[in-house]
Amino acid sequence: MTSAHHDLGDRLISPNTTGMDPALWVPLLRLLATGEPVELGNLAQAAGRTLEQTRQALAAPPETEYDQQGRIIGQGLTLRPTRHRFTLDGDELYTWCALDTLIFPALLERSATIESTSPTSGSTIRVTANPTGVTTVDPATAVVSLVNPEDLSSIRSSFCNQVHYFASPADALPWLDEHPDGEVLPVRDAYRLAVEMTTTMLEQLAPSDPQAHGCC
Repeated sequence: MTSAHHDLGDRLISPNTTGMDPALWVPLLRLLATGEPVELGNLAQAAGRTLEQTRQALAAPPETEYDQQGRIIGQGLTLRPTRHRFTLDGDELYTWCALDTLIFPALLERSATIESTSPTSGSTIRVTANPTGVTTVDPATAVVSLVNPEDLSSIRSSFCNQVHYFASPADALPWLDEHPDGEVLPVRDAYRLAVEMTTTMLEQLAPSDPQAHGCC
């Protein structure tokens, strides 16, 4: 990974940049991974916070998804269909972006089957990943797009909506023409960036979160 990738990874996991507090986000992801909407009280208990602290933390990132009952259904990992299908043990979930699909196997310590579509050609890209690596990529030429916007306060709008799977570098060319500051990485290189982010996040949580490496 280049220094620019390290910088992007650091920015994406910084609550000062995105408003997403890892001490709340990690327990939330683990609860969403069950495939059910998350009650605020259950998240507060999992994160070791009061209800009011949890509400305030959730208000910081502006794009948290809720259902009509006020339960959380998405923040990176989501129950609402997107371009990026993310299947855990037969449970069909979705993610906000392609990089999320590579972050969550390590963060959740579970294997995942990923299916996404190229926004340029409509081609289907299939990936399997586990906590230690990517095991299959189909087609083998697939790449992941990245951007590094100055403002990440609305992370889904500014970052996630531009981070896709493409079937090949050639398939990504129309996107690169529209995003001259963007780039594409082979899937396994993108996975290495994802694992670096996950490792840093969990190391930051470890002193204050004894369950950081286990299930909440």
